[in-house]
Amino acid sequence: MNEQSNNLETATFAGGCFWCTESDFEKVDGVVEVISGYTGGHKENPTYEEVSSGGTGHVEAVQVLYDPTKITYKDSLGVFWRHVNPTDAAGQFVDRGLQYRTAIFYHNDDQKRLAEESRDELTKSGRFEKPVVTEIDRFSAFYRAEDYHQDYYAKNPIRYKYYRFRSGRDQFLENVWSDPMEATAQHSEDKRYSKLSHEGLRQKLTPMQYKVTQKNGTEPPFNNEYWDNKKAGIYVDVVSAEPLFSSLDKFDSGTGWPSFTRPLEPDNIVEKEDRNFFVVRTEVRSKHADSHLGHVFPDGPKPIGLRYCINSASLRFIPKEDLEKEGYGQYSGLFEEWSLICPDDTK
Repeated sequence: MNEQSNNLETATFAGGCFWCTESDFEKVDGVVEVISGYTGGHKENPTYEEVSSGGTGHVEAVQVLYDPTKITYKDSLGVFWRHVNPTDAAGQFVDRGLQYRTAIFYHNDDQKRLAEESRDELTKSGRFEKPVVTEIDRFSAFYRAEDYHQDYYAKNPIRYKYYRFRSGRDQFLENVWSDPMEATAQHSEDKRYSKLSHEGLRQKLTPMQYKVTQKNGTEPPFNNEYWDNKKAGIYVDVVSAEPLFSSLDKFDSGTGWPSFTRPLEPDNIVEKEDRNFFVVRTEVRSKHADSHLGHVFPDGPKPIGLRYCINSASLRFIPKEDLEKEGYGQYSGLFEEWSLICPDDTK
């Protein structure tokens, strides 16, 4: 690619899944073209499968051709930072693996200087609790990805929209970059997920629900309400009604408890180290009610690889047809889109 053709300039970024990074930059005024591809590795002309295996050292990346009279390189850095999690060295959001790490590949010394300055400014801002780990490396070679990856968001809008929502990318970024006043308003709205007193909970919950959510208990496998539930809908906290999981992410783990590959709302899930029973496990609790839900294990189905093993007693199931009247209408579209993608799906 000729960087100087038509007086355009080139920026190269790795921001996780290149479907998302390409889509984000395509919307920016002054950007003329965005190409998805691979860079930063040691193999010439790698395939998607080779990059996904992690053996080539490449990352999924985009090359951004932009008009410098409309947008500067510094501006493009601002776009990049606002669309990634720069503190995650092992992937981006739901996509795990070094091929999804974040990186800036500079084409000249001026780009290098601006990239390092922008990284330092972001670190000093205190916006992220963890250190910024995004790599800044010299650009070497860029290999265009297969045609079906180019403009994926435009050619497959339903699938892309579903993937994007389930990845958790936008939810994370909205939380990080939202205006403080907006965040305060959102926090006020979250008060609707309230928790009763212990006496009130004893009256509201069954003995098993109280034992599980308040006393960190475990219900018997294969003898609980939702382990074999195949209906479409969402699962909310039985105490606070905060949304937790979706049937779209539920799978048969063979354990006898409801199992999910990921949360519906990651912000409503809290993970804690559990050292009971002489083993170290990761406990899962709800954010607003602090209900004990279950545990998460690293033996789930690929590509995510997680298994959220949850007690039915900590959940209340809301069928998709009741979402609107129950106040969860924002999730109805997920099931409408899924029916278009997989019309014969048993869910």
